Amino acid sequence: MDSLLNRNRPPVFCPGCSHEQITYALDTAFQNMGLRGHQIAIVSDIGCCGLFDTFFNTHALHGLHGRALTYGTGLKLARPDLNVMVTMGDGGQGIGGAHLLAACRRNIDLTLLVLNNFNFGMTGGQFSATTPAEAQTGSGFLNQLERPIDVCHLAQSAGAPYVARCSGYSGNLAEEIEQAIRFKGFAVVDIWGICPGRYTKQNRLTPSIIKATMAGRSPADGIFPENVRKEFGRHYRELAAREKPVAPPLKIEARFLPVESKRQEVIILGSAGQRIMTAGEVLCLAGMTAGLNATQKNEYNITVLRGPAISDVILSPQEIGFTGIERPDVILALSQEGVDRRRSLFSNIGSSTLIILEHSVNVPSTKAGLHKVDLKGQGIKPQDWALASLSIVAKLKRVVSPEMLQAALEVRFDNPVLASALDLVDRVGLSGRPAEPNMR
Repeated sequence: MDSLLNRNRPPVFCPGCSHEQITYALDTAFQNMGLRGHQIAIVSDIGCCGLFDTFFNTHALHGLHGRALTYGTGLKLARPDLNVMVTMGDGGQGIGGAHLLAACRRNIDLTLLVLNNFNFGMTGGQFSATTPAEAQTGSGFLNQLERPIDVCHLAQSAGAPYVARCSGYSGNLAEEIEQAIRFKGFAVVDIWGICPGRYTKQNRLTPSIIKATMAGRSPADGIFPENVRKEFGRHYRELAAREKPVAPPLKIEARFLPVESKRQEVIILGSAGQRIMTAGEVLCLAGMTAGLNATQKNEYNITVLRGPAISDVILSPQEIGFTGIERPDVILALSQEGVDRRRSLFSNIGSSTLIILEHSVNVPSTKAGLHKVDLKGQGIKPQDWALASLSIVAKLKRVVSPEMLQAALEVRFDNPVLASALDLVDRVGLSGRPAEPNMR
């Protein structure tokens, strides 16, 4: 099998850097396994290890610092046929420590090579999660304050079924990497090496010292039987196959002519408990029954049972590229805290905007037309005000028609909720004077 190394981008590392030996060992492992470039995806992290994706003629992905395992996981789930390799330094492994733990717990079939040279070599030689406490680094004394982690102990305790530690100068490095790739599950190889550009300028570290230090550690040489279990992707597909098939996306046929031939923008200003988001959804569905494109953006507090609740809806015969609303065509003002949340909105609108205003709510002075309605006086509960206001909009023939609204309710609800909703929209009265400007 031919080499997969990119002849147009040969490895370029500092003289004596272990990363170069690892690069050639990885290529040898690919050749020994008979793998071709289209069968491999290399996901590289930030740092010197981040150059690996450019050195090979394979699929590749280069992302954010510490996040390589997340990308690798997504790739493997989407393309289980690929051999996914993840290269991270000890710096990225420390930054993305939570992702390492998650990968160990999941046991997804990818191979992680930790190129461990005990410092952030690319950014100045600062201490990393594996730097010995006695080392001299570009971070001053900071590494003396923290206990370095043992990548292998961490991976084993988190559930990784295959964990190995080896030297980047080992004569059988290619075989070590190959064994990890062949393992059907999550495999971690902690490869110790030298950073001559940074670390060894202040710290004595040689291949023989690495070998001797490793000999004094508890062995990490492959499979840990207590962690062996079903591979995540295969197990996921097994369990998913037992589930009921997911219903196809709802298809709404265009049955009506739109009330307006241009883009219509609506903002519903309410409070938690008034079912503002549901009303926004119903409005979108109503627009779709006339073949319109629809978008909905919602705003509410993290305390979802208290505070303002706002829904921005756009209906348009054209594709909607920008979903921001600055001058809405219709405002449904249903609560004071909703209005106060968007108070600045009212200074931008003119006479073409219609405000459906619940009589208990006050809005700032505006040139917009007001249609006041006493929903409470009609015996309508606050949780139904949003739907009631949609009925008023439809009866005024603004944005949607009564037929479009009814069709949307039939799509969104089943009986007995549907019957109750249809009864509500039918009995809501306009109970307001014709639209008039609110100038005080």
